[in-house]
Amino acid sequence: MDTIPGVARQTAEVIVSEIGVDMSRFESANHLAAWAGLAPGNNESAGKRYSGKTTHGNKALCVALNQAAHAAAHMKNTYLSTQYHRLAGRRGQKKAIVAVAHSILVIVYHMIKRKQPYHELGADYFDKRRPEATVKRLMKRLEQFGFQVSLEPITALGVA
Repeated sequence: MDTIPGVARQTAEVIVSEIGVDMSRFESANHLAAWAGLAPGNNESAGKRYSGKTTHGNKALCVALNQAAHAAAHMKNTYLSTQYHRLAGRRGQKKAIVAVAHSILVIVYHMIKRKQPYHELGADYFDKRRPEATVKRLMKRLEQFGFQVSLEPITALGVA
């Protein structure tokens, strides 16, 4: 568990002591997040949105995960730090930290349930997931700076 960015041995001990190693009592990772108090609310009625604050959950677990999220956010070239920076620009730093803490808890749930080690997706995961959207976004950004952009595929050894 301490292979997850931001999660040290002490944090892993707190997580295991609070949630245990038997994941059968939680139906899904979302149920675990709700129990821990890291699931965002979705309170909407008749088209009107109300507060979506997280609920009060396990205090010790939330503190440990928030500390781990802060540490993960400041690491370089990791999926969790990229997630933090993407969200912090749009939603704010505190909401981004809670989202990263939620992601860490979901990762822990799946690691324990599947008995598999952590697999780092990498800092460029979001760019690789939808490359055409990345190209479109970067082209639009360059055009805002006054550049005319045209794309041509790179040919490797004369083969397109």
